[in-house]
Amino acid sequence: MSTDTSATAPERAEAEALPYRYGAALAGAIERRWQDRWEAEGTFHAPNPSGPWADPAASSAEKVYLLDMFPYPSGSGLHVGHPLGFIGTDVLGRYLRMNGRNVLHAMGFDAFGLPAEQYAVQTGTHPRKTTEDNIQRYKAQLRQLGLAHDERRSVATTDVEFYRWTQWIFLQIYSAWYDEAQQKARPIAELEAEFAAGDRPTPDGRAWAELSPVERRRVVDGHRLAYISEAPVNWCPGLGTVLANEEVTADGRSERGNFPVFRRSLKQWMMRITAYSDRLAADLDRLDWPESVKAMQRNWIGRSEGARVRFPVAGADSPIEVFTTRPDTLFGATYMVLAPEHPLVDAITPDAWPRGVDDRWTGGAAAPREAVEAYREAASRKSELDRQENREKTGVFTGAYATNPVNGERIPVFVADYVLMGYGTGAIMAVPAQDQRDWDFATAFGLPIVRTVQPAEGFDGEAFTGDGPAINSANAEISLNGLGVAEAKRAISDWLAARGDGEAVVQYKLRDWLFSRQRYWGEPFPVAWDTDGLPVALPEDQLPVVLPEIDDYSPKTYDPDAADTEPEPPLSRAEEWVAVDLDLGDGTQRYRRETNTMPQWAGSCWYYLRYLDPQNAERFVDPEVEKYWLGKDPSRPGDPGGVDLYVGGVEHAVLHLLYARFWHKVLYDLGHVSSEEPFRRLFNQGYIQAFAYTDARGAYVPAEEVVEDADGGFTWNNQPVNREYGKMGKSLRNVVTPDEMCERYGADTFRLYEMSTGPMEVSRPWSTRDVVGSQRFLQRVWRNLVDERTGELRVTDAEPDVDTLRALHRTIAAVHADYAAMHYNTAAAKLIELNNHLTKAYGSTGVPRSVAEPLVLMMAPLTPHIAEELWSVLGHDGSLAHGPFPVADERYLVVDTVEYPIQINGKVRSRITVAADATREQVQAAALADEKVVAALDGGEPRKLIVVPGRLVNVVI
Repeated sequence: MSTDTSATAPERAEAEALPYRYGAALAGAIERRWQDRWEAEGTFHAPNPSGPWADPAASSAEKVYLLDMFPYPSGSGLHVGHPLGFIGTDVLGRYLRMNGRNVLHAMGFDAFGLPAEQYAVQTGTHPRKTTEDNIQRYKAQLRQLGLAHDERRSVATTDVEFYRWTQWIFLQIYSAWYDEAQQKARPIAELEAEFAAGDRPTPDGRAWAELSPVERRRVVDGHRLAYISEAPVNWCPGLGTVLANEEVTADGRSERGNFPVFRRSLKQWMMRITAYSDRLAADLDRLDWPESVKAMQRNWIGRSEGARVRFPVAGADSPIEVFTTRPDTLFGATYMVLAPEHPLVDAITPDAWPRGVDDRWTGGAAAPREAVEAYREAASRKSELDRQENREKTGVFTGAYATNPVNGERIPVFVADYVLMGYGTGAIMAVPAQDQRDWDFATAFGLPIVRTVQPAEGFDGEAFTGDGPAINSANAEISLNGLGVAEAKRAISDWLAARGDGEAVVQYKLRDWLFSRQRYWGEPFPVAWDTDGLPVALPEDQLPVVLPEIDDYSPKTYDPDAADTEPEPPLSRAEEWVAVDLDLGDGTQRYRRETNTMPQWAGSCWYYLRYLDPQNAERFVDPEVEKYWLGKDPSRPGDPGGVDLYVGGVEHAVLHLLYARFWHKVLYDLGHVSSEEPFRRLFNQGYIQAFAYTDARGAYVPAEEVVEDADGGFTWNNQPVNREYGKMGKSLRNVVTPDEMCERYGADTFRLYEMSTGPMEVSRPWSTRDVVGSQRFLQRVWRNLVDERTGELRVTDAEPDVDTLRALHRTIAAVHADYAAMHYNTAAAKLIELNNHLTKAYGSTGVPRSVAEPLVLMMAPLTPHIAEELWSVLGHDGSLAHGPFPVADERYLVVDTVEYPIQINGKVRSRITVAADATREQVQAAALADEKVVAALDGGEPRKLIVVPGRLVNVVI
């Protein structure tokens, strides 16, 4: 056995004296050996019901599909916080597998991403090389943890064969439309057939045959679930790309590089996720998800009932439409606000200011158009978050007035950046008495404030947002005065509809999904542009569209402060790839490929489906395989199907889950999958937190180099530092890697420590010094079963005593329940308790085999390597990965006796033990015979004697 050269002299002496002692070196050797064997024997290969991996006998077992959220393979690798969820899922999978379930557990990589592209820009290294190197490192780190993955099913979104099917799914969405009548997606060909048959009118009323081919295509393209739109985006000239909202900081700068970000309108690919708003919200009730996550999704979808109201504008062809949830407050609308990007701004803005305009409204400009343009320029420099949260209300008068339809009042129309084009209609009616933002704006600009809801008694604030009777809300035709909010809403909505000035509607906060990125490292769109400037879908036999090789990955160089620059995606430089002759159904013609790429979300929307059937070259997943793993459970009414358990961080509670649900529902509507939802059960694990340290400048210093002094302070390089507590991560320089832990203690010790420190759903502190506690438990188990000097088995064939049998079977029953409920910390505690009993009872003689084997089997989900080794040492040839898991003997779960504490005048003075089935009278008799009770009564009778069955006896003297 090799000796660790880094060990101290006493440690080396101990290793020589105890060559079979369970330490880091022995643990590492055991772990590598079993990892190699599992891989060679395909121990964790999950059979499918059909296809090349079919095994009808194995797949007839009850299936369980466990899924971890797709990791991104960053260059920094894993820290000890990352595997928390992975190990937790693995423990459950191993437990279920040992109980006869067919468990699918796989791991792949969400591998497209901006970091690899930025590294390519800086170094010239192809993003594929960087990504694949990172994946190999991740795989090595995950392997050493002993995770029971079916490695055959691993995928990366950057694999050409994977993104071929991502492109195929995009084409299914592009080639579909949402039928509101049937509440489902249908093939676009069926929409064209409805237009051709005259069953559906064209937008301008002409017959379908009268439209030119280009006009027909434009009509159809306006219904597609994937479409091109002029959309406001976050344009970052410094990075040369459009950024998602989550990539922009609160102060309007790029998260990567800290460059300014501007709002600009660009032609972008969009996904019509809003068509599914109702279903996405309603079907949350069918999912076994944390209520907090459901609430976040509902809030993001933002379903609200209200009214659409039209405000005519003098001199304009179109009225301003607003959506309001409070149509009952219409009489208090004293001004209007349009988002800077609203298309009506240009149409209604006059050349000159009206007579007597307030100087506060003009922004100091000589003319309205000048004021509006200057304000738009300033607004473009703010992020959406900054615009929403900015407390200083800014705006400029357009010079136009609208007419309030309920009272005929002329009200000024402003442009202000606190109104966003993507929310509602991009226009609001401002009721300052009932909305604090409007109150602040009205106060700043000297605008009227009219209360339309009676504030509660004693209210002395500004805007009143509560319920109350309507006031100041009447005209010659309708009076809302005295009505409650709900009744007033209905009355005014009906009145507006009768006059053609509005109607009751349902609105959503959810916006269509911006699906374009001006990047190289992403999935190419399977679309080409024809000479009419319209997109054409590529036929399936031309997939995949493979990313071309380019020499320069950098975006076009821009002045970071130049908001009016135009994005030039890196793919646009691959001219031979972009300009191409293709036959797309009308003979060979010249086309230009789409030079934007898909966002990183694309692959993560469907990877769980590819795990099921990753070698299938004919379909993205075989229907029989999908139905087996994801199909609806007929025994559970309303079951939507999907992955049995999805484990990951709450940071993905909204966007990833929402986007994946949308894609899955489209695939379901089109008949490609049998399940209505992707993830039937969701579990959010907590985080690993750790101490971090900052120096006098406030900069973080390496936590592992900080020294604690005698006075309880902390220093780094002999300089004092401040300690704080936060989520482990690179930015705080407090990372501990699993590699370090495996090298110092072994993977099983690391796994056990992570699972023992608290409930899975709770964040917990990391303390390297405490890891040794988990190691000592494994050492004690090893020492109980294996002689540390000779390596011989210390197990006997003796029959265990009754107390040991009770301890064993109670542990079996409790650990069964804990594993199934993912209560791994309490399962570990019970195993430690059982081993402590064995140490005390059999430490000198050897543990009975009938107890040692169940203990090893129960340890296997948490600490699989040492359990496999001990199982082998116990004389078993095969792996224990498929069980059997011990079953508790009910005889030893029955409690024979019960201990009752005896209270005398409310204080516990004694205890008695009686038979578990003792009657109340027998308990009373035993209590009265207790010597302390006899002494307290001193020959008298108790004033009262109360027996709480199974709990206590109370004697009142």
